Amino acid sequence: MTQTFDRFRYAAIVGLGLLTAGCDKAVVLNPKGPIADAERGLLFDAFAVMLVVIVPVIVMGFLFAWRYSASRNARYEPKWDYSPKIDAVVWAIPALIVVAVAVLVWRSTHRLDPYRPLASDVPPLDIEVVAQDWKWLFIYPKEGVASVNQMAIPAGRPISLRITSDTVMNSFYVPALAGQIYAMAGMQTRLQLLADQPGKFVGRNTQYSGGGFSDQFFEVVATSPAEFDAWVAKARQAPARLDPPTYAKLAEKSRLNPVTYYSAVEPRLFDTIIEKFAGPYGHGAHGAHGGHGSPGGQGTNPPARR
Repeated sequence: MTQTFDRFRYAAIVGLGLLTAGCDKAVVLNPKGPIADAERGLLFDAFAVMLVVIVPVIVMGFLFAWRYSASRNARYEPKWDYSPKIDAVVWAIPALIVVAVAVLVWRSTHRLDPYRPLASDVPPLDIEVVAQDWKWLFIYPKEGVASVNQMAIPAGRPISLRITSDTVMNSFYVPALAGQIYAMAGMQTRLQLLADQPGKFVGRNTQYSGGGFSDQFFEVVATSPAEFDAWVAKARQAPARLDPPTYAKLAEKSRLNPVTYYSAVEPRLFDTIIEKFAGPYGHGAHGAHGGHGSPGGQGTNPPARR
């Protein structure tokens, strides 16, 4: 039994070492913004609550193997079939765990509402996001520029995203900065995020959308305010303008699109994309509230908050 325990302890140490070594690649465990950090905390809290059941079960598994091994000569009671105490523990503890996790997730879901603006003394930067086959278009309405497969943001400043799709359903996700949220044709969803410091992060579509899905990545570049202003100035020097013919060409199916800049954007392009899918009930005038930290979570269509 001592050898078995030593082997288990050794395996646990090795597993913990491998997990720690991989944390730099596990982006969810290495957040770079307050939203992603809060979601990591929720993940750890839920995991800790569930350990209340998991740890005793593991311990009892080894304890039973030792207690009822052939060498222990344990008492044999073939006519014993029921214990109120055991039954109470088997049902009560899991029920309490479910209630605890439910309360934890309920409170965190409202606290991490993707439509809720982040508290800050700095006004948010508005960006309009359009999912296409198989690329992402980012429109900066106040700056009058746009980019494909690259979203530049100033570090330390809240970012307010309006998101839609010009194709099938997609799911916008930047693991280092915020949870995922759906992009749906004829509707808009909202997402708030913030980068604590400058850096480069990877975003992608997590909803299967056809043959080019595996290549639908984009780059998030968090810079200093001065570097962001320089990025905007660079985009304004681009030869291409995002007018209706150019957008129609861009919206065609394509893979592995390079980062592209547009020096000007057709007015109300984002709203026009939504409106062309709007049905008789005017869905384009509403926002669809998708899950912020959950991998699924698609709700009804509450009115757009801003």
